[in-house]
Amino acid sequence: MIRHVLAMHVPVWGRALNLPLNLEDLAASGFAASSRDGVALQGASGPPAVAITFDDGPHPEGTPRILEVLAEFDVRATFFVVGEQVAKRPALTRLILDQGHVIGLHGHQHRPHPLRRAADMDADFARGLAAIEDATGSTPRLHRPPFGIYSPTSLRLARERGLQPLLWSKWGRDWRKMATPEEITARVVTGIRAGDVVLLHDADYYSARCSHRRTAAALPTILKLVGSAGFGTVAYA
Repeated sequence: MIRHVLAMHVPVWGRALNLPLNLEDLAASGFAASSRDGVALQGASGPPAVAITFDDGPHPEGTPRILEVLAEFDVRATFFVVGEQVAKRPALTRLILDQGHVIGLHGHQHRPHPLRRAADMDADFARGLAAIEDATGSTPRLHRPPFGIYSPTSLRLARERGLQPLLWSKWGRDWRKMATPEEITARVVTGIRAGDVVLLHDADYYSARCSHRRTAAALPTILKLVGSAGFGTVAYA
């Protein structure tokens, strides 16, 4: 329930705080994609682009299946990983990067920022970044808070650590117990536009049991329809 209540307000809060919800916002923030892992939206060759993102992993079942589908379609994605899960599965975290995808920080613990104290949040950033660095040898540049909600303190801490916030403009609401692959697909592709950032999940640690299976089942159709609509996909590092 808390995921639904909070996440429904992300577009409003994101706009109020001038946080990027889509790729145009990200470009306007001055964030520059790296030459290896990203394609700059402005002036890029090829079709208009959308970004496919996954939160809450890595997961021993969900993440490998998602990676298989992405490889089948030759699509890059951004994975906002949770430090406590990275620490348990460093090899799987490294596999995400090795397969050409981008890793962002989703925190060390998946807890709402507004309910946490400043010292707790500072430690969370430090532990999450350290887990990713230990697993991959690289430091993420993107950050997405749990439930898409920052506190004033956590937003300041993210920026002090050089992390670029990125929320989303489309979602599959795939964490819900009653979600079906067809519903997830429809929510993502209906009205999709160039520059949209799509939120999905490759893990069920913080959502309905086995929800990642429905996401994985929906993903091939989502990617087919995104492609047939004339959109490419990008992952920003």
